[in-house]
Amino acid sequence: MAENRASAYGEGVPCWVDAQLSDVEAGKRFYGELFGWTFEDDPEKYGGYAWARLQGEPVAALVRKTDGRLPTVWTVYFATPDAEALADRVWAAGGQVVTAPTPAADLGTAALVTDPEGAVFGLWEPGRHSGFGRRHETGTFVWAELYARDTVAADAFYADLFHDALFGPDARPDFGRAAVSDVFPAEMPPHFLVHFGVDDCEAVLGTVNRLGGRIQAPPFETSYGRVAVVTDNQGASFALLERRKQTEQ
Repeated sequence: MAENRASAYGEGVPCWVDAQLSDVEAGKRFYGELFGWTFEDDPEKYGGYAWARLQGEPVAALVRKTDGRLPTVWTVYFATPDAEALADRVWAAGGQVVTAPTPAADLGTAALVTDPEGAVFGLWEPGRHSGFGRRHETGTFVWAELYARDTVAADAFYADLFHDALFGPDARPDFGRAAVSDVFPAEMPPHFLVHFGVDDCEAVLGTVNRLGGRIQAPPFETSYGRVAVVTDNQGASFALLERRKQTEQ
């Protein structure tokens, strides 16, 4: 059964992820084998995206970079009923608007913004596309971790921006934060790291290597499970998350 349609995506809930890649066909081969995704291509229907599906439900998208200077990266999008209003709040709180809210056909409206330290994230105001059809499962989005330099400032920024999603009566946050230096070299820029669920972290690392990816950080323990950080065969970083049995959602 698919879960978590539009009504469940309150403002500040991670609702979608996409990868900007130079070679979408190579991305399909990599992620198709790694996670069992199948892909749909229809430039008019899906805004130029290659939509990834698991058991028929949308779980992510791959999109070709229009400029080779753009980073090869996974981006997490947070739901909002009003992308323009939320972008204004990001700006007022010291963040930046990288890409102003822009309609994606009738799918919805997207924007790219940063927090005050420069970590990029997306905003998604749903139209026909509400977000993930499946999540919190093997081969789907399970978590996003913000790696920040100033964790106190990050806490204040996101607590104000996404207060209900983090602290409201129905809050089940799908993102957290840590210091950059906990996992990465201190010079690494602040960023969000998208996590996909796996059953066996070590076993999947072997597949990542075989498919031409690379291990950035071998498995380590976190409060939300066992994590390894990898890149795909084009350099886009993401994490593998093996949930502890008692904390599975």
